[in-house]
Amino acid sequence: MLGLFCVLFFAGNPDWFQISINNGQLTLNLLVLLRWVALGISIGYAYVKRNLTIWILIAMLLGISIGTDFPSIALNLKVLSDIFLRLIKTIIAPLLFSTLVVGIAGHSNIKQVGRMGIKSIVYFELVTTVALFIGLVSINLSKAGVGTDLHAQNAQIEKAQTLLAQKQSHDVILDIFPENIAKAVSDNQILQVVIFSILFGIGLALVKNQEKKAAVLLFSEGLSEVMFKFTNMVMLFAPFAVGGAMAYSVASLGMGVIGSLFMLVGTLYAALFAFVALVLVPIGLLVKLPFKRFLNAISEPVSIAFATASSEAALPKAMERLEEMGIPRKVVAFVLPTGYSFNLDGTTLYLSLASVFIAQASGIDLSIGQQIQMCLILMLTSKGVAGVRGASFLILVSTVASLGLDPTKAFAILAVDALMDMGRTTVNVVGNCLATYVVAKWEGEV
Repeated sequence: MLGLFCVLFFAGNPDWFQISINNGQLTLNLLVLLRWVALGISIGYAYVKRNLTIWILIAMLLGISIGTDFPSIALNLKVLSDIFLRLIKTIIAPLLFSTLVVGIAGHSNIKQVGRMGIKSIVYFELVTTVALFIGLVSINLSKAGVGTDLHAQNAQIEKAQTLLAQKQSHDVILDIFPENIAKAVSDNQILQVVIFSILFGIGLALVKNQEKKAAVLLFSEGLSEVMFKFTNMVMLFAPFAVGGAMAYSVASLGMGVIGSLFMLVGTLYAALFAFVALVLVPIGLLVKLPFKRFLNAISEPVSIAFATASSEAALPKAMERLEEMGIPRKVVAFVLPTGYSFNLDGTTLYLSLASVFIAQASGIDLSIGQQIQMCLILMLTSKGVAGVRGASFLILVSTVASLGLDPTKAFAILAVDALMDMGRTTVNVVGNCLATYVVAKWEGEV
């Protein structure tokens, strides 16, 4: 059905298939009609199957069609994805808190928390460093920025100014620790919530009074179960959110917006594919990952991440599905959210690639030493900012400026940032799900 949709969407010249009515004042495009018929059949198939992954895929196709055929309506559908993301954000903090507290205090294995922390950080640093260099190699091979004339339109300038206006100083170490847990939850600082939950869990494990300890554990276990049920209810809205997000993206971008930035987008997706094939797949083979079970487990969260371009939207479902796969809850609750701040494979690859692209477009040939220096900067600046709106753009601007380039050149990239964000967010989620399995394997938990 997906193949039929693609054929009807992309094949041929639509003008060849038109029915004229009233001297051509009303035309009916036969390809468009057939595409909508195919969508109708797909919706019927999804209704019979009653599978969330299928519903999400159909919603993506439906969103693309609405964004293409009814752009004025599609521009108003972003509210659906915004509602979904708001509901997801209400889940994350209590879900992380309850699962981490139960995982740490319930098993009272404090040493394992330290071991998992060290192993996770080592793994994250190695993989993200490889991602940075794959981005560099890809853009140096494609030379996508050479001869490109970067000029930001008014819309991109306004968006960039809005993002830069909320830029705050970022201390990589200090920002890991919460000063106020309510503020951390409000600002969606996932890593700070994780740190608070770990310390709370360790404190609870050290409580000698078993009655008091059991009472808090019982509450945390109940809260965890409730939040997973809450997640299941919110996920029923996911197809609407995915459809709305895709419709808005297609309507706002337009199919021909890429223009001179086509090579940048193509290079990014080729580099992301290369990273998955050359890095993530070999790692999976090394730890004897059951690929079929793994792909089945992450299909829903990955499709949500791609359509909404939000890693956070996929987090609750990813936690649930990885646990169903057999990875212990204590490992999932620790490694997966920590990776959201330290293991952004797709984002780090994009940052190195985009920085060199801007240099090429500016007519500046960066030496190998300068590119390595840039990677060292990105290794530090890209950590712990997952909760910051427009974080990747802010990091890109500061990195470009540190290289002596005009940071306003980065504004033009915002024209296709949404399209690139889908790809890099997808790889972020896949990379973190794999990292969770790797650490669990390392700990002998699977």
